[in-house]
Amino acid sequence: MSHHETYIKRCLQIAKNGLGTTQPNPMVGAVVVYNDTIIGEGFTSSYGRNHAEVNAIKSVDNKSLLKKSTLYVTLEPCSHFGKTPPCSDLIIEYRIPKVVIGCVDNNPEVAGKGIAKLKAAGCKVIVGVLENACKNHHKRFFTFHNKKRPYIILKWAETTDGYIAPKFKNEQKPVWITNQYSRQLVHKWRAEEQAILIGNNTVLKDNPSLTVRAWKGNNPIRIVIDKDQKLAADFRVFNDEAKTIRVLKKVLDFNQSITRQITTILYKEDINSVIVEGGSKTLQAFIDENLWDEARVFIGRMEFKSGVKAPILKGQLISEHEIENDVLKTYTNN
Repeated sequence: MSHHETYIKRCLQIAKNGLGTTQPNPMVGAVVVYNDTIIGEGFTSSYGRNHAEVNAIKSVDNKSLLKKSTLYVTLEPCSHFGKTPPCSDLIIEYRIPKVVIGCVDNNPEVAGKGIAKLKAAGCKVIVGVLENACKNHHKRFFTFHNKKRPYIILKWAETTDGYIAPKFKNEQKPVWITNQYSRQLVHKWRAEEQAILIGNNTVLKDNPSLTVRAWKGNNPIRIVIDKDQKLAADFRVFNDEAKTIRVLKKVLDFNQSITRQITTILYKEDINSVIVEGGSKTLQAFIDENLWDEARVFIGRMEFKSGVKAPILKGQLISEHEIENDVLKTYTNN
């Protein structure tokens, strides 16, 4: 591994500290290196606050060293005014002579303009160090700008005989297929993504809150497909613990793909990642339209014999491991 790759790898490590707080901005990591020593580090603050480059530069005690240093960053520094000033301007202001970038920003407002501005100011720029790893790290951000939709994660739990719910229930609450550790992991995932989506049948049958209770973090935006507006206001998904967007019949054309219309709505809401936790019908609709990027499937150690069948998924299995007595399989959509 080259020394450039070593420092970009460190950028990727610290960038993950922004997971779940930076949306719709990307979670970027940056380090400042002087004489083969890291003298500053930073990752993207919560939305509307400092970007990674600003935090890394601010963390350097002796600012006079910046004009002899190299800045490493996972994503091209921005060149436009948004919630904060352009990071490329700050790099130029401190006369940092060299910038090493993991991958180019695909946001049309940047897309090479930050690199061009740095070069025009006399900065030496190297692009494409650990590029694939950086693109994968920024997969939510790239999917949002390239495909004009959120990064979509499907999630469900099924029994060993392939059911996600029993045929009959006596109470309006979930029937747990997985153990407490798997359920805690799901809450961690919720804190990492911007939104969570379900259909109205899941609300009617389970009355979920869709919040983060077993993990410390932000509650996701709740997306509820309620085409006929059947759901009363006293369901938990409409409480004040998190924002809820209700998708109604009047905004949908039922002669067209419903899932594509929903992802367009989420795109317009600046939502760059969503977990689909709906029932089998909702999940299968996203699968059939090929509108998914990742699927996380738990298999619990119980049988229902009959009930609601699990969705049928075709994807590449990328990992499989046990969580106590559960099995978690993760798939990617090629």
